Amino acid sequence: MSVFDFDRALVRTPGRSVVGGLRAEDRGNPTYQGVLAEHAAYVAALKAAGVAVEVLAPLEEFPDSVFVEDPALVFPEAAILLRPGADSRRGEAQALKADLQLRFAQVIAFPDEGFADGGDILVTPGEVLIGLSARTDRTGAEALAGVLGSLGRAARVVETPPGVLHFKTACSLLDEETMLVAQPLAGKGVFPALGELVTPEGEEAAANALRVNDRVLVGQDFPRTAGILSARGYDVVPLPTAQIGRIDAGLSCMSLRWKAA
Repeated sequence: MSVFDFDRALVRTPGRSVVGGLRAEDRGNPTYQGVLAEHAAYVAALKAAGVAVEVLAPLEEFPDSVFVEDPALVFPEAAILLRPGADSRRGEAQALKADLQLRFAQVIAFPDEGFADGGDILVTPGEVLIGLSARTDRTGAEALAGVLGSLGRAARVVETPPGVLHFKTACSLLDEETMLVAQPLAGKGVFPALGELVTPEGEEAAANALRVNDRVLVGQDFPRTAGILSARGYDVVPLPTAQIGRIDAGLSCMSLRWKAA
């Protein structure tokens, strides 16, 4: 089973408060209807790729809770509650706990030390990479590595490039041998066992693509990247991300995905 083989996904409908979501750079607020439409297109793409999608109700008290990947990490055998690095997101994991307990035999609480965001965690065929960032500190990364080790999963702590919000902002897994990476991460030796395909200049944000079964979801505002991937034989699905991009989001963060054990 490949790490991008999924048949289950959990998403959360964006609340109206999403327009006030966190962002590193102010590019104006997204519109609620715009985010809602992009989220709906995303859910449709997951379903078209063969994934059964369950939709959770919005949490108005947490503007960023639509990005359900950040407060948890899921595998077929267990879910791990994380500790997001932003103060305003600290309650999201607890709010998600009951939903995960309904779907996983084991739900593991994060150690009461450090911080870790799901956007900094990349599962590859050989190991789980944990990127240090403004949202994931070394204490949290090492604590998470310990939890992963208890599940029999190898983990490695790596550096996120300066100025990059999350590790997966700058990279995504295309197949069992290839990473899509933005220029700041290219050639840094982070992926010694994998090849690197670098996004074109000006399309760095396209690096946050999402491989789901036999398809690769890519932001539709990155046509050169989509063209490169299509030319290499990938089944590319362009999706709108202009609104969620205003609150520093991409395609990986809007779902928790797993293969039923």
